[in-house]
Amino acid sequence: MNGITTQLIHSIPTDPLTGAVSVPIYQTSTFVQDAPGINKGYDYSRTGNPTRAALENLIAVVEKGNSAAAFASGLAAIDAVIKLLETGDEILAVDDIYGGAFRLFTHVYQKFGIKVNYVDTTVTENVLNAITPKTKLIWIETPTNPTLKISDIEAIGKIAKASGCLLCVDNTFASPALQLPLTLGANIVVHSATKYLGGHSDLIAGLVITKEKELGDKIKFIQNASGAVLSSFDSWLVIRGIETLHLRVKQHCINAQAVAGFLQSHPAVNKVYYPGLPGHTNHDIAAKQANGFGGVVSFTLKDDTVDAANAFVTSTHLFKLAESLGGVKSLLCHPAQMTHKSIPAEIRKAAGVADSLIRLSVGLEDATDLIDDLSQSFAKIKAREERTKALV
Repeated sequence: MNGITTQLIHSIPTDPLTGAVSVPIYQTSTFVQDAPGINKGYDYSRTGNPTRAALENLIAVVEKGNSAAAFASGLAAIDAVIKLLETGDEILAVDDIYGGAFRLFTHVYQKFGIKVNYVDTTVTENVLNAITPKTKLIWIETPTNPTLKISDIEAIGKIAKASGCLLCVDNTFASPALQLPLTLGANIVVHSATKYLGGHSDLIAGLVITKEKELGDKIKFIQNASGAVLSSFDSWLVIRGIETLHLRVKQHCINAQAVAGFLQSHPAVNKVYYPGLPGHTNHDIAAKQANGFGGVVSFTLKDDTVDAANAFVTSTHLFKLAESLGGVKSLLCHPAQMTHKSIPAEIRKAAGVADSLIRLSVGLEDATDLIDDLSQSFAKIKAREERTKALV
């Protein structure tokens, strides 16, 4: 099987007992044993569950990894990776980082003596210059959340290897439909499977995939020891989502490109962030290491204020104001007040997350309808501004 979509679909096993084409949901907490320690491969669902194992095996194949572990959320997956470190170790992380990861790094693990240094990883030399003898983990998102910065995975992977540290790539925004970091030099990939892998805004889940078996064994130990495992039903939902991943992501990319082009030409827009635009920083790298540019578009307004952003995000109809992304329905959010609220304003702005920045999760609706929705929102804002001026 040479086609990646064919391989994906046929990596999902049929049930050997019944022939069911859908993976069975083993909704059980425990398993009967023939004798103490003698069982059919499972003893307790925190340690292992057949439905969760099917998902873990599937995503390991899809991401070209050795093994995988499924967690109850994307943050639980990130947490498991950080637990590989020890007091005194340092993390070198991308500056435009997901707010939840920043909160976990800063407010949970720094008090245990794990230091985090943030740099703009779009410039590879920044990574090289920031490495210290204590750096044990390089953490990048590419594209980042929410300014969609692109980092060169292969180049940073070489730095990590030469420096004796691990490279972890958060592949949530691209998904394995577009990008395979483990083939480019990463040691670990994490996902918020809540997003594109699940694809329907109906679950919370996280995944960790490793390139090396030894590293995978450590993650599996942490998964069992810490207990933040994914339920069997949610494991089944992620499997179901992965079945249509490539088809969905292809349309997400087409729609996002159209929306980005519209925004780029609108007079009320200051800047558009989308890797598919030729002017986007490291556009060429994105084109080289990925098979598409994703379904997320961010932009800032010329009126760079929270009030202007609020007016826009509360005026759309098809784009629903909500946390999260990656579902079939279009969503939008205001990171400064929502996803990145936990990051201090000065740090957030330094990373490029302006007060007026709006993030769009472009769904699978007709692109013309989405553009019309954005157009009417801009028109409402303009009318409001004109009324305000008339009253002055």
